[in-house]
Amino acid sequence: MKNLIDIKKPIIFTSDHGGYELKEKLKGWLVEHGFKVDDVGTNSAEPVDYPGFTKKAVKLVLHHKTVGIFVCGAGVGVSIVANRFKGIRAALPGNNEIVTQLSRQHNDANVLCLGGRFIDFEDAKKLVQIFLETPALGDAHARRVRAIDEN
Repeated sequence: MKNLIDIKKPIIFTSDHGGYELKEKLKGWLVEHGFKVDDVGTNSAEPVDYPGFTKKAVKLVLHHKTVGIFVCGAGVGVSIVANRFKGIRAALPGNNEIVTQLSRQHNDANVLCLGGRFIDFEDAKKLVQIFLETPALGDAHARRVRAIDEN
């Protein structure tokens, strides 16, 4: 796998119970490919509330200036929580490879949100690979990305 993310920085993972199984599979796959991961939980399929885990993961993404992969049942809850934080650009592409690519190219997304109940492991791997390999385009897009964080 081509790697545009600094391998010295961890990829931050979080999930709720609805995304736990997919999160675990994706983490293992990335570790096999030499990536470092930091998982803030949850650590089982027992029901939990995603906001606390998501907030903790967001803080690590911002602190390490890295990327995150956040998984809940539909991906919507973690994306809503993540996007409340200045500096986070969380994308929820569903199961669409082109939307995943554009979220990186045009929006410099730093968090990929996935719905563990709506995407299988093989399709999720494709989206994660696209997310990690696609650079932001810059230029006019960078100006727009900067405008996102302006008050």
